[in-house]
Amino acid sequence: MNLAFTLIKYFPFGGLQRDFLRIAEICHQRGHQIDVYTPEWAGEVPDWLHLTLVKVDGFTNHARRKSLALKLARAVAEKNYDAVIGFSKMPGLDLYYAADSCFAEKIAKRSLFYRMSGRCRAYLELENAVFAKDSATVVMMISENEKRTYQNFYQTPDERLFLLPPGISRDRLRPVNAEKIKRELRTEIGIEQDSNMVLMVGSGFKTKGADRALLALADLPEQLREKTIFVVIGKDNFKPFRRLAERIGISEKVLFFAGRADITRFLVAADLLIHPAYKENTGTVLIEAMAAQLPVLVTDICGYSEHIKRAGAGLLIPSPFKQETLNNLLKEMLESKKISIWRENGRRYVKKVDVFSMPERAATIIEQTAAAKMADRN
Repeated sequence: MNLAFTLIKYFPFGGLQRDFLRIAEICHQRGHQIDVYTPEWAGEVPDWLHLTLVKVDGFTNHARRKSLALKLARAVAEKNYDAVIGFSKMPGLDLYYAADSCFAEKIAKRSLFYRMSGRCRAYLELENAVFAKDSATVVMMISENEKRTYQNFYQTPDERLFLLPPGISRDRLRPVNAEKIKRELRTEIGIEQDSNMVLMVGSGFKTKGADRALLALADLPEQLREKTIFVVIGKDNFKPFRRLAERIGISEKVLFFAGRADITRFLVAADLLIHPAYKENTGTVLIEAMAAQLPVLVTDICGYSEHIKRAGAGLLIPSPFKQETLNNLLKEMLESKKISIWRENGRRYVKKVDVFSMPERAATIIEQTAAAKMADRN
């Protein structure tokens, strides 16, 4: 099969971008031709895909997305692909991977003035092209909650929505030499072996709640705060969060790192993963933490927080969010005697529940959709 994939930008450490690449690679391994259309590509280009950089017009994000949709439509019309798979919402897709939350829900309570803005109308138009009741696009969902939300706003038929399992890489499993890795990593980045290492992983620090985590660290009792280090990893602008850390007096307790390829080492070396996100469709790092046997503290609005709850692999911050609650829960977890229980519960859950097969399942849905499209043409 000849398959076209499209996304608004690729960089190595984004969650959606990693999902895209793994799904495309599985399709390639099954013998399919992979063409990729995107305005931006950062990092190495695998030799098994053909990359086309699309020159898009416009200075705003929504204008660039609409421009990509128009230019992609022209490009794929010439190639007669068996399926066009999008990781950004746009018309003309055979399949869409739904990593983004529902925009219609986001703006439902905004002012009429905002909802009439060009930005708002553009995003609604792009979303409607995928989820409208009469659209033909097959949607691969990664969150049961978001599936219900989209159907509430668009009445999307069930037969077009396919729920995927989580899809972490097996290299996130805690290795047998975990203690050695922990010692080496802590020495490498300058953290004492007996310190509490609180980890946060994810691009988009504002959405992920880095400010909330910093405030919780600052609120710890002095003795506990002195022996705790907060490590933040991701692709984003560190400056506002460095300033906040300085303002609240904990700058020497926070380490920032750009996106890295050795996340498993950090998961193994840490004592706690904190993920107080404002909004999170899924939160793959939550599953990765369980695989590495790392306890998790997460807001209950994250799609995959339900897995933490079922596993008993940490604590959930209830909605509506209160900073005081997060502060208390962080203190509780760092002082808790349940650490070993949370670790073991995460290990058991990952062992018995399918948390690895998302790329393979997505590739199968792509093949089935493409085959049905080919049959209709014939």
